[in-house]
Amino acid sequence: MNQTTIKKAFRVTGHGLHTGRMVTVFVQPASADSGILFRRTDKLSIISQPATADRVGDTSRGTSLKTGRQVIATIEHLMSALHSMQIDNILIELDGGEIPILDGSARPWLEQLQRVGTLQLDQPRRVLTFDEPLHFEFAETGSVFDLTPSDHFSVDCVIDFADSVIGRQEAKLADFSQYATEIAPCRTFVFLHEILPLLHLNLIKGGSLDNALVFVSQELSPRQMRRLGRVFHKDASYFRVHDGLLNTTDRYFVNEPARHKLLDFVGDIRLVGLPPVAHFSIYKPGHKANTAFARFLMDYVKNK
Repeated sequence: MNQTTIKKAFRVTGHGLHTGRMVTVFVQPASADSGILFRRTDKLSIISQPATADRVGDTSRGTSLKTGRQVIATIEHLMSALHSMQIDNILIELDGGEIPILDGSARPWLEQLQRVGTLQLDQPRRVLTFDEPLHFEFAETGSVFDLTPSDHFSVDCVIDFADSVIGRQEAKLADFSQYATEIAPCRTFVFLHEILPLLHLNLIKGGSLDNALVFVSQELSPRQMRRLGRVFHKDASYFRVHDGLLNTTDRYFVNEPARHKLLDFVGDIRLVGLPPVAHFSIYKPGHKANTAFARFLMDYVKNK
């Protein structure tokens, strides 16, 4: 198989999850051996940032790239969709500092990529293969990653939250043919008790009940309901808690949080630079741990 890009460019406009600002993303074809490149067009000094783990900056509630003072945040859902479509070369320009959150999943990006289609280029495709098992632990979060050699990409994911509204869940991706229906639609999630501290940190300004599952571990008092109303600009009577969720919509899957964590991993692990071909067993993944594992794999490949 040869390297791929997309057949034609497309634009997507939406709010950033953390900044709340409206951003337009212009996704364009790129030539062979370009890789996945991000570029901000709202800066005088336009820098193309390769989507690699050694360029990762902040990982607070998302994965960001940083070169000098230029930051491009929340790239993981778009990266996940690109990885699932096995797109090797692409240029992503945006007029702000954060990729739009859209509906909180990878599905809108995947649908756009499927709509424009992929194009094979005239250079052979390069991937990362492995001839031995690898083990990596990230002590800070208790995350564990095991890689087993394989002839295709697959993931077994386990999350384990102390809070029983999520608890321990598992999700699997046997191959990319399952991604569009089983993984891409799964939305980001947050605990209700995390929301106000995140706002205090100047994060999730673009969050809403439309682009995140909000889990609630205890009954809400009328005072808390009124406070939520001020945060989300709604009347307190709007809110209902059911099945541990604040949202008025149901989960797409019982294990949607685990599936979303797998979605994030598919995006983050593509930051090794080339598509990795292996089976991954991951326990308690998260952006900080995922990108540390991606850097571990980059170092492993360099030192072989």
